[in-house]
Amino acid sequence: MELARTRAPAAGRVLAVVTVLPALAVAGWLLAGLGLLLADGFRPLPAFLIGLPGAAVLCWAGARRAAPLTATAGQTATVLAVALGSGVFNAVLHSEQLLVRRDPATYAQYAVWLARHGSLPIDPRAEAFGGPDPALVFDSIGFYRGDGAVVPQFMPGPPLLYALGEWLGGMLLTPAVLGALAVLVVGGLAARLVGGWWAPVAALAFAVSMPVLYTSRATFSEIPSVILLFGGLALVHDALERERRALAALAGLVFGLSVLVRVDGLRDVLPALAFAGLLIALRRLPGRTGRLARGSGAGLPLLAGLLAGAGAGLLAAYVLSRPYLDYLSRSVEPLLLICGAVLLLTAAGTAAAPALARVRLPRRLPEAGAALVVLVMAGLAVRPWVQTVRREPDNVDDRRTFVFIEQIQKANGLPPDGSRLYFENSLHWVGWYIGVPAVVLATLAAAVLLRRLLRGRETAWLLPLAVIGWTTLTTLLRPEITPDHPWAARRLVPVVIPGLVLLAVWGARWLARRFPRRFPRRWAAPVLALLVLAPPVFTSIGTAFTPVERGEAAAVARMCARIPDDASVVIVERVTGDRFTQVVRGMCGVPAAKADEASEDDVRRVLARVRAAGRTPVVLAAESGQVAPYGTPEQVMALVTRQDERSLTSRPDGTWSLRVNVWMAIP
Repeated sequence: MELARTRAPAAGRVLAVVTVLPALAVAGWLLAGLGLLLADGFRPLPAFLIGLPGAAVLCWAGARRAAPLTATAGQTATVLAVALGSGVFNAVLHSEQLLVRRDPATYAQYAVWLARHGSLPIDPRAEAFGGPDPALVFDSIGFYRGDGAVVPQFMPGPPLLYALGEWLGGMLLTPAVLGALAVLVVGGLAARLVGGWWAPVAALAFAVSMPVLYTSRATFSEIPSVILLFGGLALVHDALERERRALAALAGLVFGLSVLVRVDGLRDVLPALAFAGLLIALRRLPGRTGRLARGSGAGLPLLAGLLAGAGAGLLAAYVLSRPYLDYLSRSVEPLLLICGAVLLLTAAGTAAAPALARVRLPRRLPEAGAALVVLVMAGLAVRPWVQTVRREPDNVDDRRTFVFIEQIQKANGLPPDGSRLYFENSLHWVGWYIGVPAVVLATLAAAVLLRRLLRGRETAWLLPLAVIGWTTLTTLLRPEITPDHPWAARRLVPVVIPGLVLLAVWGARWLARRFPRRFPRRWAAPVLALLVLAPPVFTSIGTAFTPVERGEAAAVARMCARIPDDASVVIVERVTGDRFTQVVRGMCGVPAAKADEASEDDVRRVLARVRAAGRTPVVLAAESGQVAPYGTPEQVMALVTRQDERSLTSRPDGTWSLRVNVWMAIP
């Protein structure tokens, strides 16, 4: 017993430290990488010389100020084991999404380009084709045209992380490592907000949910977002507990850098902006007591760090991802206006803090708040019976999505209607992946916590509940994603699933303590923990052991080996052009362009210009007959693998076959 007492504080200290290190390390690497990328110098040597010490400094500064947790050695070891098991499991079953069909391959090709060239935008090397030609198109899916160059679609944060994996020889394993770190971060926040016993439950429920498995096996952006957002919440918690202003600044920086990973991070960090304003306002009320008042000095550092991190993300978006911002303008512009409004309201509220402090809230406001939570969740639950979300296509991308949804509907045996978005089912999606019991427990927890917060209690949950509630509601109302599953499940990963899992374990703990005495109370917590854990395991089991798109790395390597080193590749078929233009350019290291809408005579003219430029013309397409007019057909890829299921109205429980053929001709 004495030995347990001496080890418990040390174990709690270890758990506190290791669960904030991932966010600090990721933030340090991203800051260094972004600076080098903006200077066109993202190369291995300077990146390691600056990025690793930068990450180490942030880790040292944050870890030495972490608030110790009340966790035993067994609880700490279990959280670490769950994270390690998650990493190993997903590494063994990782996917190889390199052919540009959907976002993971875009991120992978983006990372490959950064790892090998260290600068943006991408040079299409038009001179290798004899100069620009109206028959040639250098952009492709995921890679936009911009001022005579090619610009990758997304924010640079994830590719900066995956490029590190490429340098170390394991880019396709990097998502599994990041997934393990995300599990660690979620477990650490659960230990802070719920308790050491429930931390392994939260970590495991998060780790085994299908969307987390899915995004921990391929180069997505969602898992790095989890690390930064939930790591930021843990750092804010520790900053207030220990009244550390420097830690608050680090927390704000980590939070803000989520914008560098996903442009949606702007929405996710809005509650942190308002929270920083609240702390600053409390600083102006000297008579106030309580946890928030004691930590109110953290308000300005938190705000400064938040603005610095988000500013770095917005700078990267403006300089490196301008076409992507233009593409998202109809959603980004309103979001920027909302951010401005929140900033103004926060400033006004802070200025008026003494007057606002004298306002007496309605006596029944806590009960009304709790009821509102239940009503909102009930409304989302019945939404499929009262609303059908549709969007009529009004641009090229919408029309492409319209056709794609119709194709999936036919494959699912559903009536074709490409305008259907299925967003009304969003809460049911959550139920598929974490289970109805977890959703109910999370709703109960949110209602109870909001009631307590409005009574001035449970203030440690104020920012976490605001982030989880705000992002969950806005995400479920408008997921804004092609609605086939498991693809659409990725939208739930950054906040919705980890947030509801945290609330569910808090709700389970709250309920376990209130079981009637005639029920053996020692069984209440394990039974409720099982209710949280069993449904996600049941849902995930159908796909958890089936990796998708395996064999692509070897297939691409074989194809690249068949393409001459001095080639200029012209792709004359649309699907192959969309999938392979950047693959050939980035992984094979030779210039590539599409000519899928050009006539045969135009293609012959382009091939003659390539020869005149002193290079070897190469033609690629999906079928031998498409390259036969230009030379002897040779098959350079015959890939047979598995791909994600595309389910619209039920949880995914399997995979579909995928065949990819590429034929080459050298005139």
